[in-house]
Amino acid sequence: MYKKLNLNSKQIGNRSLIKNLKLSFVCVILLAILISFNLLLVSCKKNIDTEVILTTTTSTYDSGLLDELLPAFKEATGYNVKPIAVGTGEAIAMGERGESDVMLVHARAAEDKFVSEGYGINRKDVMHNDFVIIGPENDPASIKGITVEEAFKVLSQTGNLFVSRGDNSGTNKKEISIWEKAGISPEGEWYLESGQGMGNTLRIADEKQAYTITDRGTYLSQEENLSLIILVEGDKILFNPYGVIAVNPERHPDIDINYDGATAFIEFITSEKGQSIIKNFGIEKFGQPLFYPDVIK
Repeated sequence: MYKKLNLNSKQIGNRSLIKNLKLSFVCVILLAILISFNLLLVSCKKNIDTEVILTTTTSTYDSGLLDELLPAFKEATGYNVKPIAVGTGEAIAMGERGESDVMLVHARAAEDKFVSEGYGINRKDVMHNDFVIIGPENDPASIKGITVEEAFKVLSQTGNLFVSRGDNSGTNKKEISIWEKAGISPEGEWYLESGQGMGNTLRIADEKQAYTITDRGTYLSQEENLSLIILVEGDKILFNPYGVIAVNPERHPDIDINYDGATAFIEFITSEKGQSIIKNFGIEKFGQPLFYPDVIK
């Protein structure tokens, strides 16, 4: 049998007040959760919008240039760049698959093809340096001072070890074009493919006291750790230009390509600020620039 409760008006009022306070507390908690959820969504959206995926060559990474460029770009624009350093061939392939927003590469024929097929837009010249042939200081193949085409012919005849990147990079493409010009198909025990980036290939060549081709910038940045020296340089065929290209978002309607971020990066790296960083990079440490800007002189 239930006991009858006799509550006066004051008690009823207190119970009503407590009930209202509890309800208000619940509403405040729900509102706080809703605000936090919205802030989380905004934060996630902001992180997505401000991240730019850059596929680039190992030379821009191994040389240290990106360590100068990317923080300055972030400070100027707020964009956070995620660099992926691979060979130019793979960088372009990633762009074709929509796995990057912008590319900084050095293989002009492949770049032009990428743009003509509609995968890339807004290509700009950025900078250049050159390739050099390096080898042991005692130069057992005696190639020092001769033309690069003659040097490749001599290396194939003498059988002195040559280390190729063998990774379809811009450097590898340049090397292959020189072999073709010399009328040689390199193969045999004297020809070793590392399948790795420029920095690792330099270390392998140095360990084996072999010859190889490298961009000058990466060589200079690694020179203090190498015994190999520059033996062949200065040929026109060794010219090494770099270009920047935005990935075309229309080719990837199902992927969130950050075209705004890519455009901001292109504008920055070709601006007076970006070009000045390129122009001065390496001078203090190496006594000469590792790259030369193409927009400003």
